[in-house]
Amino acid sequence: MHFGEALRFSVLALRHNPVRSLLTALGMVIGTASVILVVTISLTSQTYILDQIEGVGSNMIFASYEIGTQSSTAEVSGDYIKTGDVQAVRDQLAARITAATGIESNYDSMFINGREQRLLVIGSDESYKPVRNIVVLAGRFLDAGDISLRQKVALLTQKLATKIYGSQAAAVGQTIKIRGLQFIVIGTFREKVDTFGQSELNDETVLIPITVQQYFVPVERIDPLYVQVRNPADVESVTAEVQELLQSRHRIGATYKVENLGAILAAAKSIAVVLTLVLVLVSAIALVISGIGIMNIMLVTVTERTREIGIRKAIGAPRRVILMQFLLEAVLISLSGGTVGILVGVAMPLSVRFFTDLNIPISIWSIVIAFTVSSLVGLVFGILPASRASKLNPTEALRYE
Repeated sequence: MHFGEALRFSVLALRHNPVRSLLTALGMVIGTASVILVVTISLTSQTYILDQIEGVGSNMIFASYEIGTQSSTAEVSGDYIKTGDVQAVRDQLAARITAATGIESNYDSMFINGREQRLLVIGSDESYKPVRNIVVLAGRFLDAGDISLRQKVALLTQKLATKIYGSQAAAVGQTIKIRGLQFIVIGTFREKVDTFGQSELNDETVLIPITVQQYFVPVERIDPLYVQVRNPADVESVTAEVQELLQSRHRIGATYKVENLGAILAAAKSIAVVLTLVLVLVSAIALVISGIGIMNIMLVTVTERTREIGIRKAIGAPRRVILMQFLLEAVLISLSGGTVGILVGVAMPLSVRFFTDLNIPISIWSIVIAFTVSSLVGLVFGILPASRASKLNPTEALRYE
């Protein structure tokens, strides 16, 4: 019997019991679709997490004063990072960084909708925008003139502007009072990527020139100092250089914490890989269960068709032909279920794109793996029933009722 003829007999046998064949293939549909969906979900979550971290600034270094040896208040105040340190970083590392900035923070009270509320006031400069990935929603950001001329201008966070004035555009040009002085609102802003309260910014923050902020703080203290590295490969080396520069500009005993997001980014990638492997393993278990179902049904089929097998062997059908036919039936069930499962697994992520702007990546490798595994499941779990069918004694098979 040629392969084509064996394939035709296998299709006819499956069509003879369509409900059984469909229910058996359903397990493969679910298992294969779950593999693709699990990998897709894992890739989407991995991409989202990494984009969030990189959006904060994968090339960003941040430094702050940590502790110093016990000494006078004046000496400790001198240990703090100053605007001179920020300028030194800009001058000495100019070829390897794109920007450096620092912030000084304090709080002030403001009446909003008849209620007194405590607001965070941050002082910084024009470099704060690129370093912290700030998005200006209305108006403009701080410029070099605002800093050098100590202009009394301010920017409000998106939520604060809406809370006070009702919209972003309405806030621009308004006057607010900070520390008893009148400031003109020149713009509104937000973080490009939400840091979920883990940065110095909160929902109700006012940003003013750092040269003006220094009037309101008793001691100059940059906390933190931000540095944006030009090349991602230089992040670790520049981190060490910033550490050395700060130590060299301050007295012995002062300790500075200089970090970057590289470790967090690497940890997130490792977690995403492990999560993908675990989820794929769970999906593989579903495929194995489907294979066991195929094997069980094929064993029942062999038992039901014992007399047919006996007749075919009695008229000269060799063992390999019987083996091929039943093995083909198992593979056909597995492949048909796997193909439908792949279509379902791909269609679901694609359909999401019609309802949202979310771009869900579909891994070609997950499709290849799902198709390969579904083929192997049919072969592996079809061997035992096919082998049993091919080994039946034709005399005993003909007597089977």
